[in-house]
Amino acid sequence: MQSADEIRSRFLDYFARQGHAVRPSSSLVPADDPTLLFSNAGMVQFKKLFLGLEEAPLRRAATSQKCVRAGGKHNDLEQVGYTARHHTFFEMLGNFSFGDYFKRDAIRFAWEFLTQELGIPRERLWATVHHTDDEAAALWQEIAGLPPERIFRLGDKDNFWQMAETGPCGPCSELHYDLRPEGKRGTDVPVEEFVEAGESGEFLELWNLVFMQFDRDADGELHPLPAPSIDTGAGLERVTSVVQGVGSNYQTDLFVPLIRRAEAVVGVPYEYGSAAGMSYHVLADHARAVAFLLADGVFPSNEGRGYVLRRILRRAVRHAWLLGRREATLVEVVDAVVERMRESYPDLLARRDYLLRTTRGEEERFLATIGAGMGRFEELAPLGGSGKISGEDAFRLYDTFGFPLDLTELMAAERGYEVDTDGFNRELEAQRRRSRQDRAASGLSVEADALAAGWEEVDAAEQDFAGYRATSLETDILAFRRMDGRLALQLRDNPFYAEGGGQVSDQGHVFGEGWTMAVDEVRRVSGRIAVLGNVEGDFSPGPVRAVVEEPTRRDTERNHTATHLLHAALRRVLGEHVQQQGSRVDPERLRFDFSHTGPLTSEEITEVERLVNAAIWANQDVCTDQVGYRDALVRGAMALFSEKYGDTVRVVDIPGVSLELCGGTHVRTTGQIGLFRIVSESGVAAGVRRIEAVTGPAALARMQGYEQALRQVSNLLRTREEGVLPRVQALLDEHRELQRQLQRARSGGGPDAVARLLDTALAVDGARVIAMPVEVADSAELRALGDQLRERLGSGVAVLAATLGERASLFAIATDDMVQRGVRADRIVREVAALAGGKGGGRPHMAEAGVGDPARVPDALARVPEIVRPMLAGT
Repeated sequence: MQSADEIRSRFLDYFARQGHAVRPSSSLVPADDPTLLFSNAGMVQFKKLFLGLEEAPLRRAATSQKCVRAGGKHNDLEQVGYTARHHTFFEMLGNFSFGDYFKRDAIRFAWEFLTQELGIPRERLWATVHHTDDEAAALWQEIAGLPPERIFRLGDKDNFWQMAETGPCGPCSELHYDLRPEGKRGTDVPVEEFVEAGESGEFLELWNLVFMQFDRDADGELHPLPAPSIDTGAGLERVTSVVQGVGSNYQTDLFVPLIRRAEAVVGVPYEYGSAAGMSYHVLADHARAVAFLLADGVFPSNEGRGYVLRRILRRAVRHAWLLGRREATLVEVVDAVVERMRESYPDLLARRDYLLRTTRGEEERFLATIGAGMGRFEELAPLGGSGKISGEDAFRLYDTFGFPLDLTELMAAERGYEVDTDGFNRELEAQRRRSRQDRAASGLSVEADALAAGWEEVDAAEQDFAGYRATSLETDILAFRRMDGRLALQLRDNPFYAEGGGQVSDQGHVFGEGWTMAVDEVRRVSGRIAVLGNVEGDFSPGPVRAVVEEPTRRDTERNHTATHLLHAALRRVLGEHVQQQGSRVDPERLRFDFSHTGPLTSEEITEVERLVNAAIWANQDVCTDQVGYRDALVRGAMALFSEKYGDTVRVVDIPGVSLELCGGTHVRTTGQIGLFRIVSESGVAAGVRRIEAVTGPAALARMQGYEQALRQVSNLLRTREEGVLPRVQALLDEHRELQRQLQRARSGGGPDAVARLLDTALAVDGARVIAMPVEVADSAELRALGDQLRERLGSGVAVLAATLGERASLFAIATDDMVQRGVRADRIVREVAALAGGKGGGRPHMAEAGVGDPARVPDALARVPEIVRPMLAGT
C-alpha cells in the first residue's frame, strides 16, 4: 500500500520530470496578503503571477501546499467530524502553468499521473467540463479515451472559476472517482443523478483543473487573456483514500496514528460512524490544524487568525470533554502529528516543545471554565427542549466561560435550539463601545469630531509633514480656529507628530508676530494635522516658526526604535510566533504587548535585553523608505493583520535586525538609543504578554537610582554593598521563624469567628452549606480557620473567600460523610473559582484556589448551594 508520503513524493517527482520547478509550500499565513486569513489553495503563493503583477521567473511549477479552510469565505470548520472528507487543514497537490502549456497538457498530466503513476482504475474515473467548453470535452475523449457519457457538462456554479469579481477567470474541469457499489460502478448515469451522487459521496472529486483564459472587466464582459494559464488542485487526503482503498480520509495513514494516540489517551474505544468516532475525527483533524498554524507563527488570541486558531482549539477541547476527558488531551494528539509529519515537515520537529507548551496552556485555560460553562449551557438548553438562546446568554458564555459563538451555535443545534446571533453581536459591540469609552475617559484616545468644522482658511495649499526631517522650521498657517480660549492651527509645513502607531504626539511651540502658542495637543482633522494650545499675546495669521520640543522628541524616538529592536529580539529568543499586539511609546518609557504563552524566564529576559543592547552598540543605520505595500511585504517587512495600509507605505529598516512598516519617528542610528533596560514583564490577557522598558537618559537614571538605593540599604543593614544579599537572607530567615511562632499562637484561637460562620449555614438537601467572605492575615490563617470550621461543622461543606494583599483566595472544606457521598471540596472549589476567573484544586476534604477577578467573588459564593445540590443528589 502506498503511503501518503509516497504519493506526495511521486506527484512532485512526476511533475519535475515534466519540466516543472518544484516549489516548497508557502506559509499558512500569506506572505503578501494580510487581507486573506490563511493560504487556502495552491495558487495563493503564485497569485501575483496570475494577476500579471510580477514577471514570471518560471513557466511551470508544482507544489504540495499546506492549506487551512476554517475562516472567511472558505470555512469547513462546522463540517469537520460529520463528513468523511472535510478538514480544517489539508494539503493541496497542484501543478501550474504561467502562460506555458494549456488544456491539452493539463488534461494529459492529470490522467497520466492518476492512472499510470498511481494505478487508479481508468474505468472508475469520470470528468466534468463547463457546458461551453467543447475543447476540454474533446480532449478528455482524445487523451483519456473517456466516452461522451462519462463527461458531464455543468454550469458556472460547478465548472467556472474566478479569483474575484473582476480579473483572471475561466472554465474548469474536474476528475471524479466512482465510489458507487460494485454492481453500479461504471454504469451510465444521468447528469442530474451524477450531481446528486456527488453530493452524497458516491462520486468523489479528486482533481480540479482551472483553465484561466479570460479577463472579466467591471461590466462582466469576458476578454481572452494573451497568455492563458493553468491552476490545478488535488487534495492529498482524498487521493490517498482512493489509492489506499478506504472509504474515508480518516482511515488513511495520515489520520490513523493520530486517532490511535487519542484513543490511548482517552480510553474510549474508537468506532467509525459512532458519536465517539466523530469526536475522535475532530481531535485528529484539529490537532493537524493546530500544529501547523502554531508552527507558521499564528498564536491563539481574540482577533483575526489567532481567534480562528483559538476556536479550533476549543472545539477540540469540547469533543475531548464529550469523550469524558477532563484533562489536556489535544496536546497528546498534536505530539502525534509531529511524529507523523516530521519527515515531510521538519519545522514541526524543530518547534515541538513550543507547539506542545502552547497547546497545553490553551487547553488548560479553557478546561478551567468549560465545566461551569457547560453547566450554564445545560440550564439554557436542556435536553428534550427547544427554543432560542438569547444573545445576552450567548455573550455571557463567550465572555465569562470562553465559548466561541460558533461553538455555542453548534451545541445548540445538536439539541434543537437556535442562538440569537444578532443579539450576541449587539452585546459584543456594546462591550467594544464601553472599552472605547473607557479608553477615551482615560485619555488614551482623542475624538477629532469637535474640530471638524469652524475653521477659517488662510491658504488652500497642501499640508506636508516635515517631522521626519526637521524639528524646527519656518512655515505658514493654512487655517486656524479659536475654541474655548485656545487656538488650533493647521500649518503648511508641519513638524509636529500626531499620535499614531503607538507613538504619542509631539509638544512644542509656534511663534508668530507678537504671539506664542504652547502646543500641548496634536490631532488629525479631515486629512490634515492640527496643533492646539494656549496663546500668549494677540494672535494674527502670518508667517510662523514651529518648534518641536526636541529633548522629548529625541527620547520618544529612542523608545520607538527600541520597540523595533525589542520585537526582533523577542522573535529570536522566543520564536516567530511572537507578534506585536499593541504598543505605547512616549518620552519616559516604552510599552510593548506581544503574543506568547507564559511569563518569560529571567534567563530569557536577560537574553532579550542583551540582544537589544548589542544592536544599539553596533550603531547601525536606521533606514526609511516609501515603497509599494506589496513590494514591502515581498521584502519581508512585518505588517499587522489588524492594520489597514495604503498602496504606499513607509518601511523602517535596521539592516539584518528588523524590517517593519511604520509611520513613526526614529533615531538615525541605533547608537543614539544609548542604553536599554527592561523594567517589567507581565501578562495582560490570555496569551498576551507585556514588556515595559526605558532607554537613554531614563535607563541611566534607573541604574543610578538602583545604585543609590543599594548604598542606602547597605548603610541601614550596616554592611558593605556586596554583603547586602546574605544579610537580607538572614533577616528573612529570622522573620519566617517569628511568623511560625505567631501562627502557632493563633492556631488554637478563633472560636468567635467559627461560631459566626456556623450561624450563616444554609440547609441544602439535609446538608449544612456555608459560603462566606472572611478576614484573615494570610493563607496560613485561612487554612487554620478552615480546619477549625471543619471540626465543628459536623456534616456539611464550606467555601471561604479572603483577600490577601492584592489577590483573592478561596478555601473549601467537606466533612468526611460528605466526601463519602461524592461531595468533594476539590470539585467545589474548582467550579466556584471558574466563576470568578480562577482555578484550583486539592484533596477531597480540603482544597483551595486563586481568583482571577475578585469583583466576581460575591456572585460565585452565591452560587455555592446550586453547585453543591447536584453533588448531594449524586449527579
